Amino acid sequence: MIDTRTHGILDYVTGAVLIVAPYVFGFATGGVEQWLPQVLGAMTIVMSLLTRYELSLSKIIPLKVHLAVDMGSGALLAVSPWLFGFAPVIWWPHLLVGLLEIVVPLLTRREERAE
Repeated sequence: MIDTRTHGILDYVTGAVLIVAPYVFGFATGGVEQWLPQVLGAMTIVMSLLTRYELSLSKIIPLKVHLAVDMGSGALLAVSPWLFGFAPVIWWPHLLVGLLEIVVPLLTRREERAE
């Protein structure tokens, strides 16, 4: 099981990776293949800043809601290359990070820690 502190670290790292990945992996085309991971990355960071766990600035969002949103955005990211038709350009980072965004919440402890 992943504790909430580790999950928080993974959230911030994943958010940053999603924002810079289009530039690092050469798919900064201005299309959906670029902006979808960047929007989801920014959303991940903002949501992390607002979630009730150790690495938050303002503990507003319940952890269970956060985990559900992680899984939903992961599913969207994982299918996005085929859903939006950009798989011939790039697909593997979207699928890989999307699957991780589904698996990590499933392995995260659901109890919110009081601080």
